[in-house]
Amino acid sequence: MTARRRSMLAPDRAKLYLTLVPYLAERGEVTVAEAAADFGVTPVEMRRMVEKLTVMGLPGESGFWQLDQDLFDINWDLLDTEDIIELTNTVALRRAPRLTAREAAALLSGLRLARAVPGVDDEGAVSALIAKLTRGVSAPPADVVVAADAPDDVRTAIAQAVRTGHAVEFTYRAPDADAMRRTVDPVTVHLTSGEWYLQGWCHLRRAMRTFHVARMSDAVVSGLESTHGHDAAPDLFGPSSADATATVQFAADLAPLLRDFLRGADADTVGAVTTAHLRVGDPRSLKRLAARLAGAVEVTAPTAARDAVVHWARAGLAQYDL
Repeated sequence: MTARRRSMLAPDRAKLYLTLVPYLAERGEVTVAEAAADFGVTPVEMRRMVEKLTVMGLPGESGFWQLDQDLFDINWDLLDTEDIIELTNTVALRRAPRLTAREAAALLSGLRLARAVPGVDDEGAVSALIAKLTRGVSAPPADVVVAADAPDDVRTAIAQAVRTGHAVEFTYRAPDADAMRRTVDPVTVHLTSGEWYLQGWCHLRRAMRTFHVARMSDAVVSGLESTHGHDAAPDLFGPSSADATATVQFAADLAPLLRDFLRGADADTVGAVTTAHLRVGDPRSLKRLAARLAGAVEVTAPTAARDAVVHWARAGLAQYDL
């Protein structure tokens, strides 16, 4: 004996109607049986729902529907003779807000920038959306839209490695270090403040690492299959187990200027001097901090960081040929 279908509750029916209208508008023509299967109802229930659409729509000024164009409508002949549903009046469904030129410029700029990310627009979805947005603006997009630069050989190799599930090999030159050949299982690519970064599993370090794409060269797709491509990537500039601890000293009243550098640091102020111990990926990078506030910030440890500051300062002075 076939079990009776439980009557549909009013909230469930309302949800179906909210989904049914855009569904019918998108499909154009669809059979009653096919629509019923898609919505998990019987063909009889689907026909009743479609018929009830013709008494729904937009309320007039008095709160009641007054004009035919304010109501949904269907092709009754097609429904009665061929059991096909066609929505002929979508009321306000097609009245989507049109973007201003400035709004369109902002959206198009972001989409074109995203399109430059390796692998993002391989199937043309972003390009199609750009074209659709361009048609939907109330005025031609402003000239401030800037197209991102085309992917270079390095980013192209990364994208191909991701698509094929292989590691990528490249020469990497870290700050103040000799160039070294790396093999990495790519996980994700970031674009931050106009700079590209690759996060992936480094075969040399046996751990997740972040690489500045501008420091990469001679990139090729490796013959090795990627085994860590689906690993979770850490925060782009978050703390890492490979971070080193550096110590800096500065005048206590400079702390507001160093807020970004001091996040998570252990700082102690004695009198007018603050000593901070902070974790950094490369202590030698603190030379830029010392140069920015020359004479006001002193890097005291580790020795490699102090030496880097000295070399940086001497190299700067040498430019003046004193």
